[in-house]
Formats: sequence, C-alpha cells, structure tokens
Amino acid sequence: MAFTCMEAVVGFMLLMYLFETYLDFRQHAALKLPTLPKTLQGVISQEKFKKSRAYCLDKSHFHFVHEFVTILIDAAILFFGILPWFWKKSGNFLPLAGLNKENEILHTLSFLAGVMIWSQVTDLPFSLYSTFVIEARHGFNKQTIWLFIRDLIKGMCLAIVLGPPFVSAIIWIVQEGGPYLAVYLWSFLFVLSLVMMTIYPILIAPLFNNFTPLPDGELRLKIEKLASSLNFPLKKLFVVDGSTRSSHSNAYLYGFFKNKRIVLYDTLIQKCKNDEEIVAVIAHELGHWKLNHTMYSFIAVHILTSFQFGGYTLVRNSTDIFRSFGFDTQPVLIGLIIFQHTVIPFQHLVSFGLNLVSRSFEFQADAFAKKLGYRSSLRACLVKLQEESLSAMNTDWWYSAYHYSYPPLVERLVALDEADKKEE
Repeated sequence: MAFTCMEAVVGFMLLMYLFETYLDFRQHAALKLPTLPKTLQGVISQEKFKKSRAYCLDKSHFHFVHEFVTILIDAAILFFGILPWFWKKSGNFLPLAGLNKENEILHTLSFLAGVMIWSQVTDLPFSLYSTFVIEARHGFNKQTIWLFIRDLIKGMCLAIVLGPPFVSAIIWIVQEGGPYLAVYLWSFLFVLSLVMMTIYPILIAPLFNNFTPLPDGELRLKIEKLASSLNFPLKKLFVVDGSTRSSHSNAYLYGFFKNKRIVLYDTLIQKCKNDEEIVAVIAHELGHWKLNHTMYSFIAVHILTSFQFGGYTLVRNSTDIFRSFGFDTQPVLIGLIIFQHTVIPFQHLVSFGLNLVSRSFEFQADAFAKKLGYRSSLRACLVKLQEESLSAMNTDWWYSAYHYSYPPLVERLVALDEADKKEE
C-alpha cells in the first residue's frame, strides 16, 4: 500500500527521533563516566567534575522526557488531522469577532494566535521546571518568578507587534509573486534579516537586559588597544546584566560597517577576574570578525534559504500534498509548514554540515587569539568557564559531531597545545 506524504513525514520524524534518542543514550553513558578525560585530569578539580556530572545528568534526564513528549504531540498533530481541524476552527472564530472569514491574512493571524497560546501552554511546564528546578538546583538560575513572567509577556507582546506585518507581507508576496515568487521571498527575507540585525540589539535586547558602558580602567584600555591594533571599528563597549537571569557567561560583537559594538556579560567579568583572560575571549571573538566568519555564515544561510524557497514553490502548487495533510484549500502558511516537514531530511543534513563549519570556525578563532599571544590566557579562561558553567567534561564523539556547533573543551585544548608543539 502506498504511503501518503503525511504518513511518510510522520514516519521520518519517528525515525529521526529514534536515531537522536540513540545518540542521547550514548551521551548519557559518557556523562556517567566516573573519571575525567586525560586532557582534563589535573586541570579540572574533582569537586567541579562531580558537580558538572550531576548537572549534566539532570539535564539529560529532563531532555529524554521533553523530547518524548514533543514527538508524541508533533506526530499526533499531523497523524490525527489536528492541524487542518485547528485551521478550520481558527477561521470559524473570525465571524464571532466581526471579521471576514474569507480573508486569508486574518485567518492566518487567527491561526497563529491560537498556535502561540497552545505552544505557551504546552511548553510552560518544561520552561518552569528547567529554570526553577534544574538551573536553580545547581546554582545557575537568578530569575525571580516575576522576572520570568515579565519576560514571557514581553516576548508575546513583541510577537503580537512584529508578527502580523511580517506574516501579512509573506502572504501578499506569495499571492502576487507569480513565476518570480522564490526571488521575491528570498529578497524580502534578506532585507528583513538585515533590518532585524540592526534593530534587535538597539531596540529589542534592551527590553530584556540593561546595557551599560564598560567603566574606564585597565580592562577597557586593553580591549580598546586590541581592537585598534586589528583595525576593528569599535564604537561602543558594553556590559550586559546577564546575572539577573543566569550565572552562565558570554561575550559577543555586533553592528555593521564602522558602527561595531562589543558586549561583555557581567558574569564573564566576575568569573575571569584576570583582565588578560577576558581580553583573550575578546581576541577570539575578534578572530571571527577578522576571518569573516559571520559574513560567510550569513551568506551560506541565505543561499540555503534561496534553495528552500525554490522548493516551496513546488509544494505550493501541489494539491495532492495539501490533501494528504487533510486540507482542501492551499493556505500560504500551511504550505510553508508542510514544506518544512517535507524537507526534514535535507534540514538535518544541512544542520550537520553547518555544525562542522561552525566547529572549524571556533578552532580558527582560537588559533587567531593564540597568534596574538593569548594562548595561555585563553586556555585558562576556557577551563574556568567550563568549570563555572559545569559543562559536560566527557562527551560521546557521535553525539558531539551531530549536535555541537562548538568543539568540546578537550578538543580545543588539544588544538591549542598541538599548535605549540608544531612551533617548537
């Protein structure tokens, strides 16, 4: 008996779940190992190793439950025709609000409002447990329940403000695009991504965190000197209050052309009290900029997006595919959802490839910082951040290769040390 497109999609979803669960079990077994890998012996304290092991095993157990519930819900939504049922119900709501049921944009917005409510309801228990049980148990959560709720409300408000114009534009482009639909969609997404990259750090990120200038002092002088030596057009240097939500650390760059900014998490400054270690982290980030990693990633993503939109135009014109999912009409948004499900195999391959590229970029950025003379400081800071974040010390190589966009600490330290040996 021939399978429908929907049944094939659900079948592949289940196969991928089984494969990824197998990888999760491999990683879980690695996390249970009682000893540190040789590279980290004498580098990571036994006390930190035990805490890391407990934290990672807690997250692993939680991950098994979350993924199991997620695949059950996603498969049921497709297999039992809940998606077309929900689409019809969201349309029936419009006349009750005095709106035109036949207007596809209004119908789509009604559908998305329901999806947003549903996703919040189903995901909220997991978010609460992850934040206020697991993260709190291991000393990472700094949020109050009020701050958590406030962030949730802000996120929903942003979706309500930004979502309708974006969705309306997509539907209009698809309806009017004609033979150049894929080109128009790609152009719209390209411009939108540039706009969001510009306004997000300036208008949206400050809604959730406070960004203050890094105070004058040795650390600021060293960062400015490093940026100047690399001709990095540093416009502003900020500290963000990441400690209000978590004790995890980070640093990043953003901005276009001559308007670049560097942001340090306050937790990074607290953990790496040695200025040279913090500067080493910035040297690593500047390595990404100097080596054009961000630009290459941006171009790669948009090339892949262009291919995806080309594929979407084929799905868009196939009534049989829509019918296999239970639809007797061909709404734009539903076409996008169906398309995303039908290209799951391609997406997994692309994700794996991008992870390999990202890991390569991390090694290159580490090597860049080392060439600037920050090998020892970067090494010390990587170890310290690994300890303080209680990240996994033992990793399964299959799991790591498939999931990690950053190399494990062991691999980064080996790469830094091997570079030294070659020079000697």
